[in-house]
Amino acid sequence: MEAKYYERLKNGFVQCTLCPHKCKIRPGSRGICKTRNNENGNLKVNFSGLIASSGLDPIEKKPLFHFYPGSKIYSIGGYGCNLHCSFCQNYEISQYLPDLTENYKTYEAKEIVTKASILPQNIGIAYTYNEPTVFFELMLETSLIAQKNGLKNVMVSNGYISQAPLEELLNTIDAFNIDLKSFNDGFYKTLTGGRLKPVLESLKTIVKHGKHLEIAFLVIPGLNDSSNEAGQMFKWICDHLGNDIPLHINRYYPAYQMSVAPTPPETLFKLRELALETLNFVYIGNLHHPNIGMNTICPSCSSTLIERTGYQTHLKLIDSSGFCKICGYGPVVKMA
Repeated sequence: MEAKYYERLKNGFVQCTLCPHKCKIRPGSRGICKTRNNENGNLKVNFSGLIASSGLDPIEKKPLFHFYPGSKIYSIGGYGCNLHCSFCQNYEISQYLPDLTENYKTYEAKEIVTKASILPQNIGIAYTYNEPTVFFELMLETSLIAQKNGLKNVMVSNGYISQAPLEELLNTIDAFNIDLKSFNDGFYKTLTGGRLKPVLESLKTIVKHGKHLEIAFLVIPGLNDSSNEAGQMFKWICDHLGNDIPLHINRYYPAYQMSVAPTPPETLFKLRELALETLNFVYIGNLHHPNIGMNTICPSCSSTLIERTGYQTHLKLIDSSGFCKICGYGPVVKMA
């Protein structure tokens, strides 16, 4: 498959414009993500339609707590990523690519939508597990067909995507969970191979277009857990995106190339309290604690609107339009 976003340069070189890396690729070589290669002056997509993982997940697992809570969504992912985080929690597929000579089965967009359409209690398709930007063409085609079939589309992403392809996706993607890894550009450069500014621009663009957005923040001890730095992040979210944007403060566990000890629960609790000074909805993830940072609380009257135990969701005091039944605050969540 030919890539959608690239430019032809001199001497057979091409420049990929899908993400902020803007890789200049010589003939016979690949870009940073390794999923796109220059074949005789044309940028081709490798592994298009190759599904590494799929399953019917609770929407809360994305995590999305304010988008059709309690529903299920068909989730798919492939191989590869345009960032190379040393702490990647899904490195088995994001930092691995099959050999091009291997004989593997691929799926067309219409096959994916057909599968999603027959699954019970399924509201749509989530493009997740690895970084969906690297299978942009398949995601775009699939989301268009899914939309025509009345299905919702969700993108779980690192947000490292150029503005033009992001804006094209905004025509079909209904909800995003974006991983904001740090509020320090040095962290991004050293530990992910990317930069902070393009991610912030993606967040602003998503909100500007009125799409549902939730943010995930994986807290790594000694690297991005500074209260001062995190406080700047929380204030930026409030000032540029709004104080109702849900934030998921997630516990890190050693993975891939990083052996730092897991995040102490006390750090997560402290950062959550700090975030709640400016943001209305702040959750704690990956901790598996049933009573802290999981429920949705009305910021106006403090009523518990939604109770969660693991991925079990109880809609308690939220009406069918997503408003608080007690004081009318909202809409807090998007409802069917």
